[in-house]
Order: sequence, then C-alpha cells, then structure tokens
Amino acid sequence: MNICQSLLKDTLAGKKKFAVLIDPDKYTVESLSGVVKLGAEAGIDYFFLGGSLLLRDNLPQLIACIRENTTIPVVLFPGNDLQLSGKADGILLLSLISGRNPDMLIGRHVISAPYLKASNLEILSTGYMLIESGSTTAVSYMSNTTPIPAHKADIAACTAMAGEMLGMKLIYLDAGSGAKNPVPPAMIAKVKGSISLPLIVGGGITSAWLAKAAYDAGADLVVAGNAIENDPGLIARIAAAR
Repeated sequence: MNICQSLLKDTLAGKKKFAVLIDPDKYTVESLSGVVKLGAEAGIDYFFLGGSLLLRDNLPQLIACIRENTTIPVVLFPGNDLQLSGKADGILLLSLISGRNPDMLIGRHVISAPYLKASNLEILSTGYMLIESGSTTAVSYMSNTTPIPAHKADIAACTAMAGEMLGMKLIYLDAGSGAKNPVPPAMIAKVKGSISLPLIVGGGITSAWLAKAAYDAGADLVVAGNAIENDPGLIARIAAAR
C-alpha cells in the first residue's frame, strides 16, 4: 500500500498521524541521527524533508541517515524545485491554491515534471494553503503570496473544496515555519467538514497541547519541525497526543 492510500485508509478509520519536518539547512548528519532515533522510538509516521532556502547540498546524506536508522517513510516537502531526490519515498507536490502566484500554482511543477515522472517517487498532489499566523513567515515571503486571514474559515473551506474538485489528493493548512500562531481549530474544523480528503496541518505547533487541539479539530496529520529543533523531546510528547 502506498503512502496516499495508507493515509486515506487511516483517515477513514480515525487514526491520527504525525510527521517530523526536517529543514536540510538546519541539520547535519550528526545532529539528525539523534532526532531520527527519537522519531523511531516515538513511532512517528513520516519524516518530511524540505525548507524555504537551499544553503547546504546535503539532501542525499540526510535521506541516507534516515534510511540507516529507521524504516519510517521519507517524504519531500520542497521549498523549491532544487530540493528533489529520487532517494526519498514520496513528494508532496504542492500547488499553492491559497495564493495567486502562477509559479506556485503550476509553473515550478512544469519544470520538475520530467524529473518526477522518471523517478520512483510517489507523487502526492497536495492543495497547499497558507494561513495568516500573526507574523510574516519565510514561506509567505518566499512564495510572494498573501495568506488566508486566520478568521476567514469560510474562505479556507471554499479553497479546500476547490482543491478537492481539481483533483488534489491531500489538503495542507500551513501557518508557516516559526509561525507566531498555529492554524485556528475553528478553521481546521470548518475545512475538515467541507472535504473528504486527508487534512494535514502544520506551522506553529510548539507543544503537545497545540497538536492535540489540531487533532481534536479534525487534522488527520500534524506536522512539527521548528519547535523540535529547539526541543527534540517534543517528538515523543506530540506522538503521545495522537
């Protein structure tokens, strides 16, 4: 069973998932190995790998590190079309449906399509939505798009519905790395009630309590990364909150 089928099956069964986001610019093989072992011990479901910039050419080495320490699937979460590697298990092919930047909707996908088609990566077509978080995040700046206001749950729901109708397999609500505030539970609930797809929620998840709030509101998969860089012990606490 592939990643998307497994995620959909678990979503229908009400089984919650947890992914640890690894920014390649913030980890070395040495520092990542400890995080990978903590993830394996906690029974996390995925490692997402990607960031907004490209300061280091270490993606293959980081994937190899994960492979050597665990069988947890590695899913690329690319900030740009240079963050690609056929050594991963899959890729979130993000279409930024909350914005109106054509490069983020389809432009960069066209550039990467031949490589992706020739690879063995599982392509996870994802309707990606940026949500206002109280501060300007790297992803909103780099994508040159305006996030959906945090209090406009109806706009988020309609955007998610459109993404599903366009054939997306997953919907991802993201407050952005290092967000001041996470996606509001009311918005998560509104979006979840409007779609039949697995719902991913990330950005601003700095505690197990916030993760549980996202799960309780309807998130099927919670993603945490920035806070784990400062507190690796958060992995076990969020995993236990599922």
